[in-house]
Amino acid sequence: MRTALRFLRHRVGGWQPLADALGVKADTIGKVLRGGRAVTANLAYGVARLTDASIDDLLAGALLSPRTCPHCGRPPDDFVDEETVVTDRAPASRRAIPNGGEP
Repeated sequence: MRTALRFLRHRVGGWQPLADALGVKADTIGKVLRGGRAVTANLAYGVARLTDASIDDLLAGALLSPRTCPHCGRPPDDFVDEETVVTDRAPASRRAIPNGGEP
């Protein structure tokens, strides 16, 4: 739910417009994001309505792409120009140094 709120913030243009669209105070969204307040049914239904998703998809985390940043909520299309991360390369500490490391 928190990632969905962050995602929606980017879609609607900020926290206040999102709060207005959901019919809650911006402070309420902030408390939910910080874990200081539980997600209410009203908030969950509002998010589902804004995203045209079912409550089940929303609560299961199926609403967003797995590439959506869980920290800021930026959708994958914001990362189009970034290169793919190579994960099969040996860490720098285990790479061989050419010429024995001498210049």
